[in-house]
Amino acid sequence: MELHDVWFVLIAVLWTGYFFLEGFDFGVGVLTRLLARDRAEKRVLINTIGPVWDGNEVWLLTAGGATFAAFPEWYATLFSGFYLPLLAILICLIIRGVAFEYRAKRPEENWQRNWETAIFWTSLIPAFLWGVAFGNIVHGVKIDAEFEYVGDVWDLLNPYALLGGLVTLTLFTFHGTVFTALKTVGEIRERARKLALRVGLVTAVLAAAFLLWTQADRGDGSSLVALAVAVASLVAALVANQAGREGRAFALSGVTIVAAVAMLFLTLFPNVMPSTLDADWSLTVTNASSSPYTLKIMTWLAVIATPVVLLYQGWTYWVFRKRIGTQHIADPVH
Repeated sequence: MELHDVWFVLIAVLWTGYFFLEGFDFGVGVLTRLLARDRAEKRVLINTIGPVWDGNEVWLLTAGGATFAAFPEWYATLFSGFYLPLLAILICLIIRGVAFEYRAKRPEENWQRNWETAIFWTSLIPAFLWGVAFGNIVHGVKIDAEFEYVGDVWDLLNPYALLGGLVTLTLFTFHGTVFTALKTVGEIRERARKLALRVGLVTAVLAAAFLLWTQADRGDGSSLVALAVAVASLVAALVANQAGREGRAFALSGVTIVAAVAMLFLTLFPNVMPSTLDADWSLTVTNASSSPYTLKIMTWLAVIATPVVLLYQGWTYWVFRKRIGTQHIADPVH
């Protein structure tokens, strides 16, 4: 296996880790409007992801940096062609981070309600737009002979990509719902389990349609296996949720995300960005990659740094592993 193939796999792993981790905290952000009934329950939901949401975003920064260094042509075409949706995601992530930090800085109800509204929308919008973006990457976009995107923003809003956006939105919300059931106690835990069933059923229908469309369009035997794993694990997650096995349900919803993302990258390879104008104009792992020397240096850096990051993030989740409820929420002090 060539180094550019290795880095394609590593970037796929980074995006998978990002969607697995950021997926549930996007979902929890959406639940602040769908599940929480009062201010105390909103604080419970926000506190379940408070210690980890910023660490989850490290996976996005690493995936973007790895793409820039390993596949500069891919990075240039992607970020120029998808400029507006990626800018919208970036703005949402900035506002979302500020909302987490500033929500409790003042006691006024309007102040806190406005920041909580910001958390909801800046969780929902990126959860949808990531699906739209990856739907277009897999399905293909208008790339010319100079490897430049020549379409417009409306070309990105095609039926396949919009369906992909609905899938990521519902799947992340389901992932966040089972995470909430895993991390809370009392009434909010029971309501989260009931909501997970409804959201999961909607997710199953949308995901099946999207993955089958992907398989019919670009799939092969390996992607079919990933599709089967994604569908089976989602069904198993629903069964585990109904049985009250929140830990197993969360793990299985995570497997669903991993298998679905793996399927997308399997159908994409060896392309990194197909052209719908001419297959010869597609960006591939070969024509979009950096020099072998650059990839070699990056590989050694990854070998050294990755275990440290994984150990630190794993330790963070271990420290904040316990359940919380409204009874654990102290009165705010200003």
